[in-house]
Amino acid sequence: MGKAILDYASELRLGVFLAVLLVMSLWETLAPRRRQRFGRLARWPSNLGIVLVDNVAVRLVIPVSLATVATSAQGAGVGVFNLLPVPGWLAGLASIVLLDLAIYGQHVATHAVPLLWRLHRMHHSDLEIDVSTGIRFHPIEIALSVLVKMAVILLLGAPAVSVLLFELLLNATAMFNHGNVALPGWLDRLLRPILVTPDMHRVHHSVLRAETDSNYGFNLSLWDRAFGTYRAEPVAGQLGMTIGIEAFREPVELRLDRMLTQPFREGN
Repeated sequence: MGKAILDYASELRLGVFLAVLLVMSLWETLAPRRRQRFGRLARWPSNLGIVLVDNVAVRLVIPVSLATVATSAQGAGVGVFNLLPVPGWLAGLASIVLLDLAIYGQHVATHAVPLLWRLHRMHHSDLEIDVSTGIRFHPIEIALSVLVKMAVILLLGAPAVSVLLFELLLNATAMFNHGNVALPGWLDRLLRPILVTPDMHRVHHSVLRAETDSNYGFNLSLWDRAFGTYRAEPVAGQLGMTIGIEAFREPVELRLDRMLTQPFREGN
C-alpha cells in the first residue's frame, strides 16, 4: 500500500493541490469572509505564476524529493525511528506531528531573523488574503524550507509515506487557512483548539507587526498556544483589519517581477 502511494507521489501532490484550489476558490466565491479591493484578476496571475517559478527553481536546485530522502534514510538506518524499536504507526504519526512543529519553528525564525524576513515578507505583502496567498512564497524561501524539512526527516528517520502525507496535509491546510471564506462561528470555535482556521491565521497577515508576529501555525494550532504566540482576534476585527505590509502597498508590487525582486529592495 505504502509503495503504491509513493509510486504516484507526483500525481497525488498535483491532484490534491488542484482539488483544494478548486474547492477553496468556489467556497470563496459563494461565501467570502471579506470584500476585496484587489481581486483575483489583479493578484492571481502573479500568485499562481510564482508557484510555477518555485517548482522549476526547486527542482533545478534540489532534484531529490523529500520522500526519496526518507526512503534513503530508512535504507541506511539513519534517524531516531530507524534506530529505536518504535512501532511503524507510532513513528509515522510522530513524524507528521514533529514535522509540523519544525515548520512552526521555521516560520517563527522567518519573522525573527532579518535576512529570512526579507524573503518571507513577500508572502505577507499580498494586499489581500485568499487561497492564492497560501501558495505565494519566494523560491529562495521554498528551497530553504525544503532543506529544513530534509534535515528533520534525516534526524527523525521519518517513514516515506508519512513524509508524503505531511506534504499533502501542509499544502492543503495552507490553502485552507489562507482562504477568504466565511466559516460559521460555531465551527471555527470547534476546530480552532486543534486546527488553524482561516480567521485565526488571517490575524497573522495584519499590517500591525504585533499581530503579524502571532499565529504562526499552518496546520496544528497547539504550537501557538503552547509557545505563547496565539492571538484570538485582530484589534480592528476580521472585517476592519488591514492586510499586508506598509512598505509594499502600491499595486505595482503585485506584479511577479516585483515579487521576485522584493527581498533585494529596502522595506520592513
